Amino acid sequence: MMSVIMYLLFLIPLKFFSLWWLLMIIIMLGFFMFFNSLFFSTFFKNISYFFGLNILSSSLVLLSFWIIFLMLMASFKVFNDSNFDCEFIFVCLLLLIFLVFTFSSMNLFLFYLFFECVLIPTMFLIFGWGYQPERLSAGYYLLFYTLFASLPMLVGIFYIYYECLSMFFCLIYCTPSFFLYLCMVFAFLVKMPMIFFHFWLPKAHVEAPISGSMILAGILLKLGGYGLMRILFFMSYFCLKYNFYFICLSLFGLFLVGFICLMQVDIKSLIAYSSVGHMGLVICGIMIMNSWGLQGSLVLMIGHGLCSSALFCLANIIYERTTSRSFYINKGLITFMPSMSFFWFLLSANNMACPPSLNLLGEIMLLNSILGWCTLSFCFLFISSFMSCCYSIYLYSLTQHGTMFSGMKSFSSGNQREFILIFFHWLPLNFLVLKCDFFTLWI
Repeated sequence: MMSVIMYLLFLIPLKFFSLWWLLMIIIMLGFFMFFNSLFFSTFFKNISYFFGLNILSSSLVLLSFWIIFLMLMASFKVFNDSNFDCEFIFVCLLLLIFLVFTFSSMNLFLFYLFFECVLIPTMFLIFGWGYQPERLSAGYYLLFYTLFASLPMLVGIFYIYYECLSMFFCLIYCTPSFFLYLCMVFAFLVKMPMIFFHFWLPKAHVEAPISGSMILAGILLKLGGYGLMRILFFMSYFCLKYNFYFICLSLFGLFLVGFICLMQVDIKSLIAYSSVGHMGLVICGIMIMNSWGLQGSLVLMIGHGLCSSALFCLANIIYERTTSRSFYINKGLITFMPSMSFFWFLLSANNMACPPSLNLLGEIMLLNSILGWCTLSFCFLFISSFMSCCYSIYLYSLTQHGTMFSGMKSFSSGNQREFILIFFHWLPLNFLVLKCDFFTLWI
């Protein structure tokens, strides 16, 4: 495990040479070296100091490598315009190092420490390379929502150490307490986010640059799901007793978010609200605590990370040409960039969980899990699945059909880098389903 971390640390000096494409190739080589040296196991392997990997953490570490690589590819405009490109590369590498530390920590306090450290590079991305002056308020929303929810968790961690004299996940066994349960769970529910605690997410997405949106949708929302999976195993008594409150609230959120998405006039805002809906389904699967729910949550987290990140890339490709994210201006793109319209169709279909995407596999497992818990949840799941289809069609049809904005006629329809970027999102999203047993063996 330490070899991976040292590999990433030695990449930092490369930022001074501004070798953008070389750095992306080296990160991709690191991804394949890490993947080939990995032994997928249900228990912790590659243990060194306080770090180790099992299937759950290694899947999310690999996703982090992949999304950071695609982040650099999507942000080529930063390098092209010399917009503090060395600093941008440094922030991205720092973010990748913190994410690898977070997902591979076997110690609860170290997990909390790196969980909070991830917030710092994300803030720099939004403040430094965001678009409008409102990015300051968006960054403050992100910071204070996360810190307000996380400080009670720190108190809970100290209490666990006082009780158990250990912070290793495998050795924690503490006296159950309702307040401890609430302190530990609340931080992750805000991070995912759960409905009614989600107000920071659309604001942060709309004001963030493409790199910030990709990392928020692709990885940072998954930190909440990963933390819940780790925490709930040693708090199973209170989980079985009180989880149904959060499950009911998330089911109501699934129902509500579909209607909110259909009211949006901003492309990025719609994609951000759809993320809240998908994460609500993940919360239900984790909180039910059966094997199908936990396995389906991991599959849907990986599928959503790739699909949502790709949709933000497509929205950014349009934004770079029209300098607008409004549905009122971005119309008729099928006549302007037909090849990119094909990718819009594929990813909108994947967003509504069409075969053979990971989203479909994850949703099938989660629907089975939730209906096994309570058949009355069928009403909410039926409406939310239908609304998911509606807002995905709404997103595709409004952007691709209609009268084209006249100011777009002088722009290019897409370049090779952009097509490769979207294809690298779409390929694992639809082909990992052929080897999905890796994601379903960890329970």
